[in-house]
Amino acid sequence: MPFLFDPPPVPSLPIRGSDVRFPVHRIYCIGRNYAEHAKEMGAQTVSRANPVFFMKPSDAIVPEGGDVPYPPATHELHHEVEMVVALANGGRDIDPARTLDCVFGYGVGLDLTRRDLQAALKARGLPWDVAKGFDASAPVSALRAASEIGHPSRARLSLHVNGATRQDTDIADMIFPVPEIIAELSKLFELKPGDLIFTGTPAGVGPLQRGDRFRAELQDVAILEGRIS
Repeated sequence: MPFLFDPPPVPSLPIRGSDVRFPVHRIYCIGRNYAEHAKEMGAQTVSRANPVFFMKPSDAIVPEGGDVPYPPATHELHHEVEMVVALANGGRDIDPARTLDCVFGYGVGLDLTRRDLQAALKARGLPWDVAKGFDASAPVSALRAASEIGHPSRARLSLHVNGATRQDTDIADMIFPVPEIIAELSKLFELKPGDLIFTGTPAGVGPLQRGDRFRAELQDVAILEGRIS
């Protein structure tokens, strides 16, 4: 079938130890998945009743770090370090007992946020997609296959900016663990091979400036280094 113009290239991520790449379908994100971060964002209580999800466009990824452009329309770009889950299978209403069968592997990424826009939109009760889903808002490391490393339930998740620690936690502190996140998402969407899931950020989010260098790490899984340009 001919197209009016050439389709854009498929966004993809490298896979550590492999020559093939992981094609990205969608990027799902969960909010307020660490209690201390929820509190620093103003939540009075943390509930397990209703997980909060939002999305980023698939071409928002910046593979393996490198230079990340400072976005327009903000003076308050914030970092949010997160474990990233990559799916090789999907479906609807997935049984929590088999959700990990859908997982290809894991990485680490930054959910970059235009915080000033988000705060202004929240105050007016408006959607805040533009604060999350902008160009280059999702730097992600190379992926590690679960067949190689298993499914980590405990691992140090950290972010350093210009050598200083900004965020540091253990993924065991997540309110919704990975199997539950996948199960809950599959109630809302038909999950597909190529989907990425950002699993939430711990406390310590803060500003990034042009020239800042960052190093995100998921212990024994992945490292992501880059610079804000």
